[in-house]
Amino acid sequence: MRRSLIAIWALGLKELASLRRDIVLVLLIVWALSGSVYSVATGLNMDVVNAAVGIVDADRSALSYRLRDALQPPLFQPPADLAAEEVQAAFDTGRFTFIIEIPPGFEADLLRGRRPQIQLSVDATAMNIAGIGTMDIQVIIQQEVAAYLAARGVTLAGERVSAVARVMFNPNLEGVRTLAIMEILQNITVLAIILVGAAVIREREHGTIEHLLVMPVRPTDIVLAKIWANGFVILLAVWLSLEVVIRRLLAVPVEGSVALFLLGTAIYLFAATSLGILLATIARSMPQFGLLAIPLFIALNLLSGATTPLDSMPEALVRIMQFSPTTQFIAASQAILYRAAGLEAVIGQFLAVAATGGLFLALALARFRAMLTAQG
Repeated sequence: MRRSLIAIWALGLKELASLRRDIVLVLLIVWALSGSVYSVATGLNMDVVNAAVGIVDADRSALSYRLRDALQPPLFQPPADLAAEEVQAAFDTGRFTFIIEIPPGFEADLLRGRRPQIQLSVDATAMNIAGIGTMDIQVIIQQEVAAYLAARGVTLAGERVSAVARVMFNPNLEGVRTLAIMEILQNITVLAIILVGAAVIREREHGTIEHLLVMPVRPTDIVLAKIWANGFVILLAVWLSLEVVIRRLLAVPVEGSVALFLLGTAIYLFAATSLGILLATIARSMPQFGLLAIPLFIALNLLSGATTPLDSMPEALVRIMQFSPTTQFIAASQAILYRAAGLEAVIGQFLAVAATGGLFLALALARFRAMLTAQG
């Protein structure tokens, strides 16, 4: 046992030395957990920011001007005045995402207890901004009208019940808070499979696998060394990404325990790296490995719940994806980092990931032994 531990440690240090000399893989790790996270979080913006608004004000009343002044940066640009006949041309040229049309006599009708309507036209080619911005404008208009009428003692008939929304865990609905962390979680899968798979194939292509065959080490020692060495590098990079990119550069709060998240990440890396070794024993070269790995990356990330909620998927697919370690890891990470969940809330998911990792490791060892036999 002691000899195996020493061999696993020594072989792991050899893996770290080989990785350090592979500049391409080092740059991939750095970019995936720094530049990629930052660019996705800041560039792929799902929020309404600086949206262009036009306004056709046929009322010219104190209330209509109040509505105009309520549309403020950073959500909206100051509204631009339009004539009614300019609306279609403005949409055709893409000048505005939203155009508000206030009818004549709007304020007077409200003060008489009537219910006049404001028309909001939306350019839905900007789909995400259109949907969120429409709700924002509706809320702003409702709040301003209610405050204006309340100040004058006017109450519209039929308003007896109001719904109050309480947004949990992301009160300002900021996309950067979810995009940044989700990018890290998805890149962990990519890095784990690529790094350990490249390590196995590199041994084979460089001929150093024959050196291992004459050493007093077992296939299990070789596999475990590759798992701990590559997993350690990714785990360290993930921690640095959380502290430097997420907390400092992006100023995104991390609600839960970072230590608990790193524990879950270590368990998941065991499963993902075992899967990477399994794929590397099936492929005969790096191009073949890429053809196996890329579709797997896409399936695991798209169907894990990171980009699309599991509730939106077919029930049969949801049941199948529960066996995926990526699905369990994403759910546990979201619970820890977004909702400050403790160990008792995620222990079941940790155990599921560990069990799947054990299965992948057993299959990888069987394939690795067969590969060494063929090499020998």
